[in-house]
Amino acid sequence: MKKLFLNIILLALTTSGFSQIFPNYGGQRAGLSALSFLKNDLNPRSIAMGGASVALDYDGYSIINNPALITDFNSFNASASSMIVGAGVQQNFVSAVVPYNSKRFGLSINALSTDAMEVRTEFQPYGTGEYFYATNIATGLTYAQKLSDRFAMGVTFKYIFEQLAQYTNHAATADFAFSYTTDFKGLAFAIKVQDFGGNSSLKGTFTEVGFNRDSTVAVNSYTVPTIFRMGFSFLPYKSDNHSVLFAAELDHPNDNAENLRFGLAYSFKNILQVRTGYKLSVKGQKSPTFGIGLATSIGAHPFKIDYGINPTNYIGLQHVFGVSFNWNKMERE
Repeated sequence: MKKLFLNIILLALTTSGFSQIFPNYGGQRAGLSALSFLKNDLNPRSIAMGGASVALDYDGYSIINNPALITDFNSFNASASSMIVGAGVQQNFVSAVVPYNSKRFGLSINALSTDAMEVRTEFQPYGTGEYFYATNIATGLTYAQKLSDRFAMGVTFKYIFEQLAQYTNHAATADFAFSYTTDFKGLAFAIKVQDFGGNSSLKGTFTEVGFNRDSTVAVNSYTVPTIFRMGFSFLPYKSDNHSVLFAAELDHPNDNAENLRFGLAYSFKNILQVRTGYKLSVKGQKSPTFGIGLATSIGAHPFKIDYGINPTNYIGLQHVFGVSFNWNKMERE
């Protein structure tokens, strides 16, 4: 079964790689899904490596990128990160992983909020004196287990709440992920179906000041932003003090074009890590990404600090800062 799984991954990566030589037209699907905050990457390590993270070795944010990877945690872990999206929009993430025998359980909260926005009309373009907010929250429960010493699976079920002014929306999605690790230079393969779910829509009543149109606002139903991700990672060089990690990933979203992501990380004594990455076929992402990671400890407990920068063409630099804490686990990953 493991050989079959490995062959499927290799075949899919090869086929998809050749398909990138020719232009694809998936970009016409842009904007066809709602709840786009689910696509934002809250993992500072992943952001720094161009988003090529589905097959990376485990860290405190693995619940975001591949829940199967939390099977490598042998102690309690708590992690948090914050992302400045731009235009007054802030997104935060917190997670906890609890090991229990051969199983791993996780809880995560992904929340996006905006500053107060003024209500404007045709006759009061500078504001009516009223304000509204936009809020998105996804709460996830994760279960992961090793199926063998090299093969693992993980699933996360999410409840999503969305509010925009007087409108609200309730939805549910699920992440399904698998990982397979070889004994050759840390070579690992992984696949993930992210945010699989049905359609949803905002519900509520809101009356605008009519001006040559119906004053009742109609809200349509849209699908959630499902993404199929697959990739690999390996260590082309490793010594006692230095190591280099390379990762590549193909993303197939249901609301945009396929894209490729590449990441590279240099580690010094497993304490300091410098990262960079690049995205192909992602509109508005022309520049490489960068980041840094530092491993230290608080007393007897390992503590990691990560920072990532994602330059964009339209909203400037996106900054992601995160911390991760392991309870009573002395060795650094």
